[in-house]
Amino acid sequence: MLLKIIATLREQGWWLLIVALSIAGGFWGFAELADEVEDGETHAFDRAVMLALREPHDLNDPLGPAWLELAARDVTSLGGTTVLVLLTLAAVGFMLLIRKWGAAIFVVVSIVGGTLLSSFLKGWFDRPRPDLVPHAVEVTSASFPSGHAMLAMTTYLTLGAVLAEVEEKRRIKVYILSWAVLLALLVGSSRVYLGVHWPTDVLAGWCIGSAWALLCGCVALWLGRRGVIESTEGPRHGPVT
Repeated sequence: MLLKIIATLREQGWWLLIVALSIAGGFWGFAELADEVEDGETHAFDRAVMLALREPHDLNDPLGPAWLELAARDVTSLGGTTVLVLLTLAAVGFMLLIRKWGAAIFVVVSIVGGTLLSSFLKGWFDRPRPDLVPHAVEVTSASFPSGHAMLAMTTYLTLGAVLAEVEEKRRIKVYILSWAVLLALLVGSSRVYLGVHWPTDVLAGWCIGSAWALLCGCVALWLGRRGVIESTEGPRHGPVT
């Protein structure tokens, strides 16, 4: 078994090991955070961060100028259900038009599966929303993990991976994936800034969202290379630069 794993690493490259460690790290990070949250060990950290983001003399007022709160509201909507559904439908429709069935399946399974996983975890942990500071936007569901943080990470990483696969140049791949991660980080950060999530909710959402997206990507690539579904990889017309 060990020799088979070593042979696979040699054949596929060390990227496989890096991705595998990233997936394991994401799930491990989520599990650790969940355990500490249930034991109440993150309370002091959560309080300190949330209070640091509010004006000391008025907890109703997020730290910074008025335009920053407006910007945070706009950014947080990028992780909302409406925006993510529209992006997913647009991406799936495009993949079907260019007959990339594997990529379309990858997008649907990753994002829909992530949504179901997020709902399950929220119901399982049932952590109350923060009551330390007033909420700057309306919320209704449980707090842990942050659905916005998790689904933004899952969706933007998934769509970024699909776009990166049809691009030949490595620097453009890096650019696309960097923006995908940045958008997810901004969405999660906005939830803490607006007072609707504890920081550990967002950290957990980032961990599980990234691990889930990477796991789905690896499965889709594995199935594509074995002909079970059409590969998510795009055409290659020259050397990678």
